[in-house]
Amino acid sequence: MSPNGSDRSSRRPMRRKLPQVLTAGLILATATGCTYKDFPRLGMPTPVTEEAPRILSLWQGSWAAALATGVLVWGLILWSVIFHRRSRTKVEVPLQTRYNMPIEALYTVVPLIIVSVLFYFTARDESKLLELEDKPAHTINVVGYQWSWGFNYVENVPGAGNANARTSKDLEAIPDKFRKDFPAKANGVYDVGVPGDRNPQNGNPGPTLWLPKGEKVRFVLTSRDVIHSFWVVPFLMKQDVIPGHTNAFEVTPNKEGTFMGKCAELCGVDHSRMLFNVKVVSPERYKQHLEDLAKKNQKGYIPAGIEQTPHEKNRETNNL
Repeated sequence: MSPNGSDRSSRRPMRRKLPQVLTAGLILATATGCTYKDFPRLGMPTPVTEEAPRILSLWQGSWAAALATGVLVWGLILWSVIFHRRSRTKVEVPLQTRYNMPIEALYTVVPLIIVSVLFYFTARDESKLLELEDKPAHTINVVGYQWSWGFNYVENVPGAGNANARTSKDLEAIPDKFRKDFPAKANGVYDVGVPGDRNPQNGNPGPTLWLPKGEKVRFVLTSRDVIHSFWVVPFLMKQDVIPGHTNAFEVTPNKEGTFMGKCAELCGVDHSRMLFNVKVVSPERYKQHLEDLAKKNQKGYIPAGIEQTPHEKNRETNNL
């Protein structure tokens, strides 16, 4: 058999498989359970806070930039494959170009421009998302520990006793720059979880953190042992919970419901069990929940965690 005949016969099985491959790809793309309404989010969940659309916009913009770059690169690859493929009749080595200064300058400058633009938008949005108001409507100290979560509701709660968040020894791990924004004489209540807890409404594992809809909440994040990460999935952001260092961010929930949260930092053998729920309710129902915790005698605060070193405290205070 001629070499050309052999080449044609070897290509036939591949051509026969091409429709099967395309069909499998189509099934894979359409069997994910996503609808046309989900596609613009590019895998992100539906945002449930006022701040989350900013993150979604950054995510979508990054994908658009990556897709544009990919189309350009794929186009150049296909162009070179089609128009610079080896001729069947000519076997000489094509002209070799050793240097092309305009092209070399182009592939040096263009990546720098792309990275600079991505850095600008990322820095802009990060600064906005981590901006803290002087007096947030609500403050919750989220305490991470192996292998669950505790929540100190730093509020003035009727019937919660005489504890004071600004002077409480249990909250000494929190730096003064955060404690000064606590409500005056906030007696507070707490909720503490274990991996075996279940949400009574939906049966999801982990303790349940309650939040009021339409009101800004500051999360003050502390750890008792190792590094964890506080991630409420539809908030579209997460932040590390670090022993000896306090992080904080603020959100305004705008949709009622119960949402999934988890630890997003590999923190040990039972990391996968560090789950929790976030229940967003009306402000009235939120206040009632805090009063219910007080009636259960969950008054005051649980220990926040490992205190920052004086050097680190002073350095951060000086940067305010």
